[in-house]
Amino acid sequence: MQEDLAPVVQADVWAVAAFVGYLLILVGIGAYSARFSSRGIGNFFVGGRVMNRWVVALSAVVSGRSAWLLLGVTGMAWQMGASALWAVVGYTAVEFFLFFHFAPRLRRFSEDRDCVTVTDFFAERFQDRRGVLRISLAAVLLVFMTAYVSAQFVGGGKAIGASFGLDPQFGVLLTAVIVLLYTTVGGFLAVSLTDTLQAAFMIVALLGIPLLAVTGYGGWGPVFTELAVYQPALVDALSLGGGALLGLVGIGLGSPGNPHILVRYMSIRDAKDLRFAAWTGTSANVLMGGGAVLTGLVGRVYFPELEMLPAQDTENLYPLLAQSLLPSFLFGMVVASIFAAIMSTADSQLLVGASAVVRDIYEKVIRKGEAIPDRRLVILSRSVVVLLVMAALLLGWVAEDLVFWLVLFAWAGLGAALGPTMLLALYWRGTTRAGVLAGVATGALTTIIWYLTPALSALMYELIPAFVLASVVTVVVSRVTRPPPGVARDFQIMEGVLPTPPPPPRARGGDHLPQGGRPPRAR
Repeated sequence: MQEDLAPVVQADVWAVAAFVGYLLILVGIGAYSARFSSRGIGNFFVGGRVMNRWVVALSAVVSGRSAWLLLGVTGMAWQMGASALWAVVGYTAVEFFLFFHFAPRLRRFSEDRDCVTVTDFFAERFQDRRGVLRISLAAVLLVFMTAYVSAQFVGGGKAIGASFGLDPQFGVLLTAVIVLLYTTVGGFLAVSLTDTLQAAFMIVALLGIPLLAVTGYGGWGPVFTELAVYQPALVDALSLGGGALLGLVGIGLGSPGNPHILVRYMSIRDAKDLRFAAWTGTSANVLMGGGAVLTGLVGRVYFPELEMLPAQDTENLYPLLAQSLLPSFLFGMVVASIFAAIMSTADSQLLVGASAVVRDIYEKVIRKGEAIPDRRLVILSRSVVVLLVMAALLLGWVAEDLVFWLVLFAWAGLGAALGPTMLLALYWRGTTRAGVLAGVATGALTTIIWYLTPALSALMYELIPAFVLASVVTVVVSRVTRPPPGVARDFQIMEGVLPTPPPPPRARGGDHLPQGGRPPRAR
């Protein structure tokens, strides 16, 4: 998101009322989830592994989209035309595969070994007794997640400032406070439930606005005719060069390496429910991504020149088009959908960062082998969330340029560092701890070097070469080192050959709570 968003509408009482109503709902969800999340660290960070399949499907996809979809993809489609659709195709196809094949293996193993975080998975899979792998991964996650959260706070502040004519700094603080309230109180359950609500907001807004715009222009025929006359490439999805096309499709390679997506797979009540989640989540991805591209295309018809957009920035297209088409109350709901996209990523990243500190470093390394009461761990987790929010706010206020520089490659960095190693750990028995360490380092460093080298970054999105190099290095180093013992049994667990503990019974009227309406305590 760019730095100087101009206000697109004066504050209106009905728009503000709709937006405030949405915020109150989020806080209410946090309060509703508080009792469950307070029972233990497993409940706080992974929902006790009893999450509803609908919740997992929608929260997994919406937590990975953030404002990049509503503001970035719509602006990309305004500029590039129909070829922007390839970015949607890339991550949708990869996440469909993850739901169907990758996620069940991760879910079974995490249940068998009581893995609460992605770092737990690596530590258990490669028998990281001394904690070197755990600390290395936790440090990488903590750095990237703090920067990512900071960028989301700044983005929320600018969205509020642009929509209601308020001071963006006030908006940053408001974003942080709301996210802090429901995340610290409600934990993973609150985050997942709010993500589900936010998915509904985003789908309705991303489909409703382009449909209204097209209807107002006389139908799809006149819209595409106008686009073709204005610039033929806008309606040609294959107008890109090979490098640009590969770069857009390659965005999807980041999904298997981003922990806030992976932890959703670990949280589902039963691995068998992931097939349902695959179709539901993919449908949501298609609707949201297609709606974003259509918004950009029809927005180009309504506002064909860059000078017509506030601050001459394509990322202002979505709120500007909504302002032009909707009454004040509905416009307030659209602003809420932007805010929803921002917060659906920020809250998930906060939990990942907190789990890196409390679970991966404090519980498993510093206090290894000690019996720590669950409630103490939950209190500590909430305290760490507060500290991370403060750190993210500070970074956003004093180093805004750095924040946005980091977030540009955070998705690529995590995808390249963790994606190849995660895939190999789940599918190749020859993967070793040394190979994973080398692959993580290669992926992160290649992403940074490629991004900072203009000649290289002009060729291709840095995620693709970094992902390939990390994969090669992981395989090469693993070939010359020894896999941990017990790999055969690990793969029997992941493949479902050996049974895992049965899922908790389904609740009456729902399938994410046990009988009696109360989730069980985490193991």
